[in-house]
Amino acid sequence: MCKWYPVCPMKTFYERGVLDKHWIEQFCFGNYGRCIRYQMEESGKPHPDNMLPDGSINAKLPKTTQ
Repeated sequence: MCKWYPVCPMKTFYERGVLDKHWIEQFCFGNYGRCIRYQMEESGKPHPDNMLPDGSINAKLPKTTQ
């Protein structure tokens, strides 16, 4: 499991039912090293909450989870 998963917006979106399970399975519990969000967190680069693990932006998701 990705070490960032507990605080990642992807977890929140999935739990709210607005994010498909495949994102969590393929990235958060799968090969998280290829997750763009993970890479950006590790390098300290800012990124929006609605950025998916593949780096694309999903405008249907909120920009922040607050």
